[in-house]
Amino acid sequence: MVKNKIRMILPLLVVSLLFNGCKNRDDIKNSEIPDSIKAPQWSYNATIYEVNIRQFTNEGTFNAFSNHLPKLKEMGVDILWIMPIHPIGVKNRKGTLGSYYSVQNFKEVNPEFGTLDDFKGLVNKAHSLGMYVILDWVANHTAWDHGWTKTNPEFYTKDKNGNYVSPFDWSDVIDLNYDNKEVWNYMYDAMKFWVDEYNIDGFRCDVAAMVPLEFWKWLRPKLETNKKLFMLAEAHEPELHQVFDMTYNWQLKDLFVDIAAGKKNADDLHNLFELEKTVYPHDAYRMVFTTNHDENSWHGTDQERFGKFSKQFAVITGVVPDMPLVYSGMEGGLNKRLLFFEKDPIQWKENEYRSIYTKLFKLKKENKALWNGPFGGEIIKIELGDSSIFAFSRQKDNNKVIAFFNLSNMKKTVRIDNDNLKGNYIDLWSGKDVTINGIYSITLEPFANSIFYR
Repeated sequence: MVKNKIRMILPLLVVSLLFNGCKNRDDIKNSEIPDSIKAPQWSYNATIYEVNIRQFTNEGTFNAFSNHLPKLKEMGVDILWIMPIHPIGVKNRKGTLGSYYSVQNFKEVNPEFGTLDDFKGLVNKAHSLGMYVILDWVANHTAWDHGWTKTNPEFYTKDKNGNYVSPFDWSDVIDLNYDNKEVWNYMYDAMKFWVDEYNIDGFRCDVAAMVPLEFWKWLRPKLETNKKLFMLAEAHEPELHQVFDMTYNWQLKDLFVDIAAGKKNADDLHNLFELEKTVYPHDAYRMVFTTNHDENSWHGTDQERFGKFSKQFAVITGVVPDMPLVYSGMEGGLNKRLLFFEKDPIQWKENEYRSIYTKLFKLKKENKALWNGPFGGEIIKIELGDSSIFAFSRQKDNNKVIAFFNLSNMKKTVRIDNDNLKGNYIDLWSGKDVTINGIYSITLEPFANSIFYR
């Protein structure tokens, strides 16, 4: 969805370790809700890419986007999160083309993007390349002219006068009422359609915390009767990990904003990751990012929000826990706010970002220290006594990564005198061998970094 979303309900850092629950549903059997749901094995060292079909190509179609799959695979992308593909509501539409998140029919595709067969072809091609497809799903609301408004008006939340209700200022959509259990069945049927008929590999669930957790707990095992799925919640609440494999690390993105504004520093980054270890379950994945469709369109480009820190923050997401996100166009140095309700194609330009992501994702795939959740190494602070240097190590089995980020506009010299860091490494950017034995010095240019691995 657009703007603010669930952050309007709970402050980002006010989180609960305990799930308070929703009222019981009579027909939900305990046996239908597993004690623990684990992520599929193919996600252990995966990266994720958000696909904006409308803006990715001049054509704005499934088929046109499909032509770019080999290049994304070459960059190291594993999971394709495709923004909503459904027909967009006309009534109360925003702009000319409307919001992807104003869904008119859950079992059809937006004709601007192509046909159902075109979408199936896209999924099949992605699978043939060893990639996975998750569909952006809007369970909280529909367009004003969704068919259910005529066939099942009781599915919707209404005010005291019997009128449909829009969440917040989202005037192009109306709220679904999950107190009506038939909504559960209809939503399950629609989601299962895409799993069974189009072989998708999971869902990114829009404003997931605005839908009862009890529904998600009931839903997931029913969706997974034939295959294990990957489930991403657009939310940060720890309790959602009872169902979802991954949640949004909005906290990190907000810290990036504050660091760029001079309000926070490397110590705050270390504090955040220490907090994450205690607040989130051990098997939780957290999605780390600098931007996505909301950040880009509503809050500005990375260059606008981060300035000289833009590249540093992009690299940081590739080496901290857990799964890095790349939004459409970032590998081309996306430097404009893409219009949300209009056609506004990405202007592709080759630059260093594609090479940066390629090296980072190759390292992530091959080095267990950077794997996701419990499969990767814990982030450990390297004490340097300088709050402008973000320095840490991660180790898993025989794999190790150490990283140093200069978050200042001054040249810095880092002196390493730490027995735990001794050994032979490879410099990620130069490919040269590095031996740390005794006191070792690294010179970091302003806003530069060094990453060593073994």
